[in-house]
Amino acid sequence: MEQPLVSGTAAAEPDTNGSQRPVRRLVAVGGVVQGVGFRPFVHALAIELDLSGQVANGPAGVRIEIEGGTDAVAAFCHRLTVDAPPLADIVSVATSELCPTGGTGFAIVPSTTGHGRTLVPPDAATCDACLTELTDPANRRHRHPFITCTDCGPRFTITTTMPYDRSTTTMAAFPMCPECAAEYTDPSGRRFHAQPIACWACGPRLRLTGAVRREDGAALAEARRMLAAGAILAIKGLGGYHLVCDATDPRAVGELRRRKARGDKPFAVMTPDPDTAARLGYLGPAECRLLVGRSRPIVLLRRRSPTPLAPQVCPGSPDIGVLLPYTPLHRLLFGLPDDPPSPGVLVVTSGNLSGEPLVTDDREAMLRLDRLADAWLWHDRPIVVACDDSVIRARADGSPLPIRRSRGFTSACVRLPVAVRPVLAVGGDLKNTLCLAEGDAAWLSAHIGDLDSLAAQHAFERAESHLRALTRVEPVRIAADRHPGYRSARWARRDGRPLTQVQHHHAHIASAMAEHGLDEPVLGVAFDGTGYGDDGAVWGGEVLLADYAGYRRLAHLAYVPLPGGDAAVRHPYRMALAHLRAARLAWSPDLPCTAACPPDELRLLQVQLARGIGCVPTSSIGRLFDAVSSLVGVCHRAGYEAQAAVELEAAAVTADEVRDGYAFALEDPAPMLAAIVADLRAGAGVPLIAARFHLAVAGAVRTACRRAHRSTGVRTVVLTGGVFANALLDGMCTAGLAEDGFTVLAHTVVPPGDGGLALGQAVVAARVADT
Repeated sequence: MEQPLVSGTAAAEPDTNGSQRPVRRLVAVGGVVQGVGFRPFVHALAIELDLSGQVANGPAGVRIEIEGGTDAVAAFCHRLTVDAPPLADIVSVATSELCPTGGTGFAIVPSTTGHGRTLVPPDAATCDACLTELTDPANRRHRHPFITCTDCGPRFTITTTMPYDRSTTTMAAFPMCPECAAEYTDPSGRRFHAQPIACWACGPRLRLTGAVRREDGAALAEARRMLAAGAILAIKGLGGYHLVCDATDPRAVGELRRRKARGDKPFAVMTPDPDTAARLGYLGPAECRLLVGRSRPIVLLRRRSPTPLAPQVCPGSPDIGVLLPYTPLHRLLFGLPDDPPSPGVLVVTSGNLSGEPLVTDDREAMLRLDRLADAWLWHDRPIVVACDDSVIRARADGSPLPIRRSRGFTSACVRLPVAVRPVLAVGGDLKNTLCLAEGDAAWLSAHIGDLDSLAAQHAFERAESHLRALTRVEPVRIAADRHPGYRSARWARRDGRPLTQVQHHHAHIASAMAEHGLDEPVLGVAFDGTGYGDDGAVWGGEVLLADYAGYRRLAHLAYVPLPGGDAAVRHPYRMALAHLRAARLAWSPDLPCTAACPPDELRLLQVQLARGIGCVPTSSIGRLFDAVSSLVGVCHRAGYEAQAAVELEAAAVTADEVRDGYAFALEDPAPMLAAIVADLRAGAGVPLIAARFHLAVAGAVRTACRRAHRSTGVRTVVLTGGVFANALLDGMCTAGLAEDGFTVLAHTVVPPGDGGLALGQAVVAARVADT
C-alpha cells in the first residue's frame, strides 16, 4: 500500500567491462533500514562478494564503506536494494567515491552520531522461520508466545523514541539471558540487534487472570479450553486488547455483542490459515496477497453462504472481515497438532465498549473490560500507543482499497509530491488519524477513532506525542478542519501555533492527489456523509476543480433538509421522508419509510420540515444512500455508521445482472426517487432496485465529470470520501469514467474516508502557507 522506491543517486547495474580496478565507495542508505536486519544483510553480501569495508547505523540511516573490484562493488550496490531484508523500506541510496585503503575483511562498527532522521518500521507478522521454531519441540523457543527476529515482530507499538534501540523500547525492562545476548551480538544470525529478542528465560511473561490463574504455557492451554467452552477472553495483542470468542458459537457471539453494546455492526474473525478463510468468503489472488502479507490486515471478503459462523457475527453485511494470526500468541490460540481441539475460527474485535478507544494499559483493561470478559490473557510488555487492526479490501482490478490504516502500516512513510515545512494535521472528529509532515515525507498515526469521549481525546494526545517522538518532526504550523464544532479543530486552536483550516472535501481530494504523487488540477468527486461547507450547509455530494492551493465547486447534489441533524443519521427514515418531500412525493402509508416512522414523530416531522426547524441543508450522497435504504425497506434505524448504505449494497450485490440504472442528475434526484417508488409499487425486488440505484449514482458521476471536463479541460478524476468505501459503487464509477476517457485515481495508500483526511490537510496547509 505504500509508495514505490524513491532513489537518489542509486545503485548502478553491475559493470559489464570486466574491469577489476579496485575502488572504494561510500554508500548512504536512507529509509527504514534500522531494526530490520539490514547491517547483517550488508555484512553477508560483502563477504559473499569478497569485499572489504564497514557498515554502521547513522543518524540518517545506514552508512557503508565498500572496497573491491569494480564489478564486485557494482554488484554489491545493485543487490543492496534488490535483495534487501523484507522489513526494509529503502527510500534513498546515495553514493560517492573514496580513496581505496587496501584493507581486508568487512566489519559492523558502532553507530555514528549527528543530525538526521531514521525511521521505525511498522509491526510485522511472525515470519516463517520463527513459526518453524515455534512448532519445533527441539527448539528452545518451542511454544514461546513472543518469538521474533529481525524479519518480524513488534516495532512501532514498543518504541518510545528514536534512535531505535532496545533501550528506547519497552523491551528495556527485560534483560537478555546469555543465550539471547549471544544471538543479539552475532552478525551472522537473523537476531542480530533484533530489539524485541526474547525467550522463555528472559521474558516477557504470559498470564491468565480472572476466575482462574495460570502462567506461560499453562495460561495458553487454559485459554484455549475456555474459548472452546464458550468463554469471552480479553487478550493483549501488539497494539491493544482484543475481545475474543468462538465465532461458530451463537451463544458466545450473541453474549459478546450484548456486553459490548455492539448493535449489528459486524465482527471480524481470525482463521488459522487461508484455506479456512476461503470457506468463509471469496478469496481471489489479490485478497490472498493481502491476507498473508506481513501487515496482516483485516481483509473484507464477499461472504459465502452458508458458512459455519454464528449468524450474529456479521448480520446484514455483504462482507466478512477476516485476518490471519500475526503474533505467535495468536497462532498458539489455535493450538499445535498435539493440542486438544480448539475453536477453528475466532471473533477478534477491539477491546473496548463501542464508541470508546482501544484499551492498551493492563490496569485499565481490568477495569474497563471487567463486564465484557470472563478472563484476561495478558503479558507484562507495555504497549506504548494504541494501534488497532487495519482494514482493507481488494478492488476488482486487484488494487488495495484501505478502509482503516493502522497496525502493519503505521509508521510507514508516505512520499509527497511537494516539499512542506513541518506541519501537524489533526484530521477530523470521526475515524481520526493525525499526520506529521516535513520535506517530502508524511507519517500518519495509527487509527484513533471517534473523538466523542474524553478517553478518546486523551488517546489523541498520546498519539500526537508518540508520533512526534518517532519522527522528530516539530511542526511550525497546524492544519485542521473548518468545522467550528470539531474537537480536533478546537485542540488545534488552543495549540497556539499558526493554524490553517482546510475545507473537508478539499482535504479528501488532496489526500488522494498526494498519495498518487500528483501536483496538478483534478476533478475531485468527494462523496461522504458529512462535511462542513463554505455556506454553512452539510456538504457531501461534491464535484470540485481542485489543486493543493484551492478549489472551485462545479456541481453538487441538490440540497435537502437534514431534519434533526444526528437524529436523521440514526434514523434513515427521516432522510427518506425529507427526500420525498423535496421531490414532491407523498408520504404514502404503503411506503416502508412512512410505515417505519412512529405516527407522533411523523406529525412532528411534517411541521419541522414545513417550518425549517432544526433543518440544516445537506448535499450529502451518504444521506441519500440512507434515504433510499429506508425507502425500499432495507434499514430504518442505523446502529453503526453507514449501516443503511452497507445493507443497501448487500442487497444490490445479490441482484441478477442489471444493465440500466435510474435516470439521475445530481441537480435533481426527484425523477429517480419517483421511479424507485413506482418500482416498489410494481413489485420489483429490493435487490433490483438497489442495483439500479447504484448504477444511477455511477451514471450521475459520469455525467457530472463530462460536463466538468467540457468547462475545465481537466481529464484526471479523483474518487474520494467515505462513500467510495462501497466497493460496488467504486468499481462502477471507475469503469464508467475510464470508458469515457478519464484518468481515474482512487485511494490505495490512505482510506477514502476521514481516516485519510489529515494527509490532505497537511499538503493543503503547506501550499496555502507558501502562497
